[in-house]
Amino acid sequence: MSVNKVILLGNVGRDPDVRYPAQGQIVATFTLATSDRAYTAAGGQQVPERTEWHRIVMWGKNAEIAERYIRRGTKLYIEGKLRTRTWEDRNTIKHTVTEIYADTFELLGGRPQAATTPQAAAPQQPQPQQPQAGQGSGADIPF
Repeated sequence: MSVNKVILLGNVGRDPDVRYPAQGQIVATFTLATSDRAYTAAGGQQVPERTEWHRIVMWGKNAEIAERYIRRGTKLYIEGKLRTRTWEDRNTIKHTVTEIYADTFELLGGRPQAATTPQAAAPQQPQPQQPQAGQGSGADIPF
């Protein structure tokens, strides 16, 4: 038995790059930063903050949702699989990249101001019981 599962909680580093391949399903890629806080060790040694950057890949419906709602600075919880791929460029230099293929994700906190789309900015009928889709904490966005 083996398990390939990654769980990340971090902040989006750049807006998703969304592509529509001619013979395939939509794909979105972006970076996610996770950080270990700075601290002082028992001996008084200062340990600085350490940030790791992860390349996230989403396919299909997840990529469509990413295109609409994920922006730089969005806090995300992601579960997925670790994938490594290798390719050779035109100068015959071999490149290897490790990516997280997201299976599920959850938007955390409010949407950044930069995420306002023309549809979200259009006047809408208010519903006093709950915020409309695309507004508020992100928990109301249908997945």
